[in-house]
Amino acid sequence: MRIGVISDTHGLLRREALERLDGVDRIIHAGDVGSPDILPELEKIAPVTAIKGNVDTQAWADAIPETARVAFEGHAIFVIHDRKALGFDPAQEGIGVVICGHSHKPGIETVDGVLYLNPGSAGRRRFRLPVTVAILDLDAEGAVAHLHEIVGG
Repeated sequence: MRIGVISDTHGLLRREALERLDGVDRIIHAGDVGSPDILPELEKIAPVTAIKGNVDTQAWADAIPETARVAFEGHAIFVIHDRKALGFDPAQEGIGVVICGHSHKPGIETVDGVLYLNPGSAGRRRFRLPVTVAILDLDAEGAVAHLHEIVGG
């Protein structure tokens, strides 16, 4: 199963992000959606699991949860906007993947057997950080994440 992972769109859904996500089985948006138009556009590609971020304060975002726990292909995934707000040990809760956003810094690391994935920001460029999305591949063998820069320079 291929999961497209996107975050921090801040109201801007780039054509390049849509192209990179085309063909995935699911999409996870890790917050700071920024506009009520973003999630319906992503839903045209695949079913979406989304959480709200700190900029999602308007009434349209009231129905979006602050966190999500989902399972695909036998892998438990926890989604939270700011990794620093994670108030429990995912490994002890049986979580194999934690997806977050907020920092705009793309990153993949494994700590105590838990894969932490921040897809970076797919919206407006912040500082000199790249504009990125991620693909998470899940199967019986495990979870593998790949970051993709969608806008150069």
